[in-house]
Amino acid sequence: MSTPTSAPSEMLFFTVLARCGSFSAAARALDVTTPAVSKRLAQMEARLGVQLLSRTTRRVSLTPEGETYFAHARRILAEIDDMEQLVSSAMASPKGLLRVNATLGFGRSHIAPLISSFVKQHPEVQVQLQLSVDPPPLSEDAFDVCVRFGEPPDARVMARHIAPNRRLLCAAPSYLARHGTPKVPHDLTRLDCIGIRQGGEAYGNWRLTLGKKTETVKVRGNLSTNDGEIAVNWALAGHGIVMRAEWDIARYLRSGRLKPVLENYRTPPADIHAVYPQRHQGSARVRAFVDFLAAHFEKSSTRAAGLVVDW
Repeated sequence: MSTPTSAPSEMLFFTVLARCGSFSAAARALDVTTPAVSKRLAQMEARLGVQLLSRTTRRVSLTPEGETYFAHARRILAEIDDMEQLVSSAMASPKGLLRVNATLGFGRSHIAPLISSFVKQHPEVQVQLQLSVDPPPLSEDAFDVCVRFGEPPDARVMARHIAPNRRLLCAAPSYLARHGTPKVPHDLTRLDCIGIRQGGEAYGNWRLTLGKKTETVKVRGNLSTNDGEIAVNWALAGHGIVMRAEWDIARYLRSGRLKPVLENYRTPPADIHAVYPQRHQGSARVRAFVDFLAAHFEKSSTRAAGLVVDW
C-alpha cells in the first residue's frame, strides 16, 4: 500500500497520463523523460496488481480498471483542491481549474464572452469551456458548472436559477401570408414546422398549454437541425414555423421580420440554471463564476422583457 502522502501525487500523475494519451506527451507535460513515465506507471500497476493502461506503439488507452481509477482520481483531486481553497485565503481569491459546459449557440454567443470577462477579474482561474448539443450525464465527472435550460435535473446537483426564459412560436410574414396563421395548436399539423433536435426531448412533439389544458402536437416539416441559429434563419427565409427562445428572436419580432403565433399558449419552461455537483458548494471558483453569471443576467433581465436563447 502507498502512504497517504504519495497517493495524490500518483493520482495526479495518472490523470495527466490518461489525458495526454501517450508516454511522450505526458513526459512533456510533466517535464520528465519518457522512460521515467513508463517506469512510474509500471510501479503503480505492480503495487495495485492490475493493468491500468493498454499500450500500443503510439498511444495508450485505459483498461476498465484504469477507467475506474481515473474517474475516482479526478473526483478526489477536485475535492482536495476545494478543501484547500476552503481552509485558505483562496476563499477570497478564486483559483484553479474550472470546467464549464454549455449548449452550442448559447455557449458561443453568451457564455464565452462572459468567461473572457470573468478571467480578467480572476486571473488565477483556468477555464475550460466545452460546448455540446446535449448536457453531459450527471453520472460523469465531466464538468464543474453546466449551464442548462428547463427544470433543474434532480437533487444530485445544485441548481441556481440564473434567468427566466420563454420559448415562443413564430414565422415570417411571407410564410403566414401563403399558408395562414394557426389559431389553435391542432392547426400546426397542417403547416411546416422547423424541427430542432435537442437533448432527450421527444423530437417533433410540441406541448402547448392554455389555462389547465395542455396539448401535445406532433409537428412535421422538411427541415430540422440541432442549431437554433440555423433554425431561425430558415424561419426568416419563409420555410415555416419555429419554436425559439425569446432572447434569440426578440430583434426579429420588433422589426417585424418574424411574427408570433399562438401567443396565448405557453410552452415548456426553459429558464436558465447554473448546475454544479453538490461537492462544489464550497468551491470559491465555482461560487464566484455562478455569482458572476447571475449578476450579468440579472442586469440583462432589467434591460429587456425576456431572456434568452436555449441553443
